[in-house]
Amino acid sequence: MKNNSVWRYALWSGQQNAFEQYFSSVFLLAVRVFVAWQFLKSGLVKIEDWPQTVELFSSEYQVPVLSPIVAAWMGTVGELLFSFLLIVGLFGRWAALGLLTVNAMAVISYPQLFEFECPAAINDHKYWAILLMAVVVFGAGKLSLDALLYRRK
Repeated sequence: MKNNSVWRYALWSGQQNAFEQYFSSVFLLAVRVFVAWQFLKSGLVKIEDWPQTVELFSSEYQVPVLSPIVAAWMGTVGELLFSFLLIVGLFGRWAALGLLTVNAMAVISYPQLFEFECPAAINDHKYWAILLMAVVVFGAGKLSLDALLYRRK
C-alpha cells in the first residue's frame, strides 16, 4: 500500500511539473504582452500628438524634478522601449523594472487618479504593477529572447 501511494505521488508531481513548466512560460508570455501593450498604446498616443503631450506634461502631470519636455521624452521613450523589450522578452526583468518605474511615475505625477469617483484608473496601475513584479521575480519565461540567448551559450 505504501509503495502504491509513493508511485501515485511521483506520477502526480511529474505531471504537475510538466504542466507548470509549459504553462508558466505561456502565462508569462501573456502577462508580458498584456502589460506591455497597455504602455505601448500610451506611448504611441503620445507620439501621435506630441504638442498635446508636452502640454499635458506642462499643465496636467506634476512630474517632480524634471522639466515637462524632459519628462515627456523620458515617459514616452520608456513606454515604447521597455514595452518592446518586454514583448520580445529581451532583458525581460530589466524591461519589467523599467515599466514598473514608468508606472510609478505615472501614479506619482497624476494625483487626480486617487480622486476619481471610479477607482478603475488607479486599480489598473495596481494590477499592472503586480503583473510586472511577477516578471521581475520569475523572469520572462522560456518563450522569450532571453531564454533563447541563454540556451545558445
